[in-house]
Amino acid sequence: MTAMDRRAVDDRALAAPAATPTVTPRARARSQARTIVPIALAGVGFLALWQLVVWFGGYPSYILPGPATVAARFVTAWTDGTFGEHVPVTLVEVLLGFAAGAAVGLGAGLLLARSRRVSLALSPYLVAAQSTPILALAPLLALWFGPGLVSKVVICGLIVLFPVAVSTLVGLRTVDPRLLELGRSLRATSRQQLLGIELPAALPSILGGMRIGITLAVVGAIVAEWAGADAGLGWLLNLARGSLFDTPLLFATLVAIALLGVCLYGAMVAVERRLLGDRA
Repeated sequence: MTAMDRRAVDDRALAAPAATPTVTPRARARSQARTIVPIALAGVGFLALWQLVVWFGGYPSYILPGPATVAARFVTAWTDGTFGEHVPVTLVEVLLGFAAGAAVGLGAGLLLARSRRVSLALSPYLVAAQSTPILALAPLLALWFGPGLVSKVVICGLIVLFPVAVSTLVGLRTVDPRLLELGRSLRATSRQQLLGIELPAALPSILGGMRIGITLAVVGAIVAEWAGADAGLGWLLNLARGSLFDTPLLFATLVAIALLGVCLYGAMVAVERRLLGDRA
């Protein structure tokens, strides 16, 4: 084989696409097991430690109920309709508040990234608003907007707005300059460059902020219900620790809130993987 023939073979080998490795079902199951097993072991260890504290401390159930007592109360709260009445209320508040806060945060981040003057003018106020404890603002917002759904959505939206705005700002400002130069060389309009280059490139950062925002929205809803409500998991917490003095129900409600946050976070991760694919 001549040198020219060898060079042609090498060029064809370089031009040929690399074979995509095939993931077998067994390898996929092994990978999932490596993810799930540590989580399960950590959970079992936490429950065992909790039970040991109850046993050796000799705590009555109205002070610190054991895991079995809380699990039984959790099941009872579902079967008797307690959670069925209050979980949907909190879920609606979380979803509406997250949608409102994410939409405003996305717009604010875009505005801050596109205009340095606006960024200099508004950034201190955004930081100040985020630094103010939402627990202190909740009673005031409930007074202004009433104890209904609107005040809950406003409180959730406020707590979601900052992380989404900052992640959008950071994502847009860290777009590869070469991509922007490519858009300009192709004579793309400002709108085409934003929608076709900047937002897709910033999407991982934006969705990362939304991951944080969806969990903060749960916190916002609970705080809002503490400030004034007649339904919802936050209201149920107040009821369980107050007039009912039902500590197992209090713990069961905390578990329900945690599970709600985990499920919403998982849904946000699934959306992220759907949009980003291999970049997620």
